Amino acid sequence: MGFRVLLRMAALVGLCAPALSALAQEAPAQASPPCARPDALGVSRVLEVNPKGGLKVGLKSYPQTLALEPGEVVLTFDDGPLPATTGPILKALDDECVKATFFLIGRNAEAHPAFVARERARGHTVAHHTYSHPFITMRGLGEAEAKADIEQGFAADDRAAFGQAGPAPRTPFFRYPGFADTPELNAWFARRDVAIFGADLWASDWLDMSPQKTLELLLGRLDQAGKGIVLLHDTRPQTAKMLPDLLRALKARGYRIVHMVPAKDDAPTPLAKAGPGWTSEAEASIAKVWPKILAEKRRLAKAAHAPGG
Repeated sequence: MGFRVLLRMAALVGLCAPALSALAQEAPAQASPPCARPDALGVSRVLEVNPKGGLKVGLKSYPQTLALEPGEVVLTFDDGPLPATTGPILKALDDECVKATFFLIGRNAEAHPAFVARERARGHTVAHHTYSHPFITMRGLGEAEAKADIEQGFAADDRAAFGQAGPAPRTPFFRYPGFADTPELNAWFARRDVAIFGADLWASDWLDMSPQKTLELLLGRLDQAGKGIVLLHDTRPQTAKMLPDLLRALKARGYRIVHMVPAKDDAPTPLAKAGPGWTSEAEASIAKVWPKILAEKRRLAKAAHAPGG
């Protein structure tokens, strides 16, 4: 997730309040109906991802990614659900018989469990993106506080998706807010067999752009890369508006959708290493905004110690 949207997320998650719908009660996942349109984009294949040992993928952050064939695309959405935008996005995916992975903010899952249940019922993968998505990121929090926020997110997401939460997340997939990981948290995830996902391509839809500009930017990046894990946000109006055109464009240009799910066995996940000269674009972005994050961290600490704080 881009850092320019982190402040905006404080307002978005403020809309959330604890809630739970009967639609999210524990039940077997519903099988997606057969695709009614033979000309739809659809899903080319399902890729089982083994999280054992703390897999880390996504070339924006790590020097390896999923081994995709040329033209293969994994669609991922962060920060939802938010009814005004997640609803149209789910419809667009349904219309093209496409499956995606949703990295949920726990507060939003608590507030809108029916949308989480709908994601699961339609065959999408429901993954995790912390509970509160703090502006100062997991890197700006203390380790104990970061783990507590992550655990709270796991529980909120699983209650919304499955009706109850256990000691471990049902879907062991996680994405850091702002891609700001830490060695300590990465080791903790590895011990818990939780896979960490970056991205190969950013739509940059955290920026205020028209749907058409967002579409053109993403397609240009995808045509240059030829494949990859794509980061989008199901809380952004421009993304909801442009998604039908994106899916049609992917079909027209010969791209194929890969849907990632947790592995059923211990078979290793096929990986592809980064090319020569790889560097972390995510770390470069974090470095640019880190002074702002530190300033916010100091402000929060000062407010906590103020009289009445």
